Amino acid sequence: MPKVSNRGIATPASPIRKLVPFAEAAKRDGVKIYHLNIGQPDIRTPRVGVEKLRQADMEVIAYSPSAGTQSYREKLVEFYGRQDIEVDPSQMIVTNGGSEALLFTMMTCMDSGDELIVSEPFYANYNGFAKSLGVVIRPITAKIDNGFALPPIEEFEKLVNEKTKAILICNPSNPTGYLYSAEELEALRQIVLKHDLYLIADEVYRDFCYDGTVHHSVLNLEGLAQHAIVVDSVSKRYSACGARIGVMMSKNAEFMQTAMKFAQARLSPSTVTQYLAEGLVDTPDSYFDEVKTEYNERRELLVSRLSAMEGVVCPTPKGAFYTFVQLPIQDADHFCQWLLEEFRHEGATLMLAPGTGFYSTAGLGKNEVRLAYVLNEHDLNKAMDCLEQALKVYPHRVNTVSHDEISAL
Repeated sequence: MPKVSNRGIATPASPIRKLVPFAEAAKRDGVKIYHLNIGQPDIRTPRVGVEKLRQADMEVIAYSPSAGTQSYREKLVEFYGRQDIEVDPSQMIVTNGGSEALLFTMMTCMDSGDELIVSEPFYANYNGFAKSLGVVIRPITAKIDNGFALPPIEEFEKLVNEKTKAILICNPSNPTGYLYSAEELEALRQIVLKHDLYLIADEVYRDFCYDGTVHHSVLNLEGLAQHAIVVDSVSKRYSACGARIGVMMSKNAEFMQTAMKFAQARLSPSTVTQYLAEGLVDTPDSYFDEVKTEYNERRELLVSRLSAMEGVVCPTPKGAFYTFVQLPIQDADHFCQWLLEEFRHEGATLMLAPGTGFYSTAGLGKNEVRLAYVLNEHDLNKAMDCLEQALKVYPHRVNTVSHDEISAL
């Protein structure tokens, strides 16, 4: 029997999707599943984009240019200009989702054996892409105790060596919702310049910032024209995950010319959904105002409910639409599977993403889970009812101190 590749064996399964078979089995039995495991918003996709797609006159659905259509890239120049980010079409490659942008970026920046510094917990696919390419992730561990703030810059310095090629951040963070401050980005800027590294920023969630906070793009950091790379996508901004349209941007001409080789090899991004994405750029500000208000209300509800549960530690996220929490359990993978296989509350259960898959360091995340607040408030409350009851009856719950005792520490 032929053998599969070592690369395939080394690539981890998605912690977000690996429990799908258990969820499907529960659904076949008539169980209602509240999906908090995946960042699939229930917000309506803006009609301006859908109408643009409907009006597209395409007698032949042909390949687009490998970099994406000129008209869409010009619309992106307008969009980023409104964000005070100056780019031109030659500094962009449109991709089949943000995932392809991440993959092309790693392929362009790093060879097998090179090292990438990432603050963990991180988006699980960073690990998957890195392992599939033979890139070594060197993690800097952020702690739940201080809301997953960026560890001291000295910790980054300790990991830099001759194999280090880049630092990768997600801002705001998936999975923690942490938003990097201007001071933290400045610290990263200094270390990148000192050691001549790339700074890769996944800025997919830039539009979701709360409590008066502001997002800062690495493309606006002084002196990083040859170092900064941004990955972005329409998926979350416009609730258009199925469109699979992303973009990678850099002012480093050599980087972009090299990345274009990979873009040409896969031929082109989807011609059809670039029409949709082009229309989405004209989404009015009122849409984002309403969406941000909705997510903020969901965030406050979720944090309030979780914080009231005995033994649960829940930092307040400042961005994106995730929270990463500690539960009074020993094995998140077992707990999340148990929820789907054995637990029922009023004919329903919920699906979470186990924390272990968001770390590179073995043994971390065992008592943590990621929750996506992408459901309406009624369903979020029902999901929290399920979780609260589940924690009371879970046979492997661990003893914890009370919230009052935690506050007194």
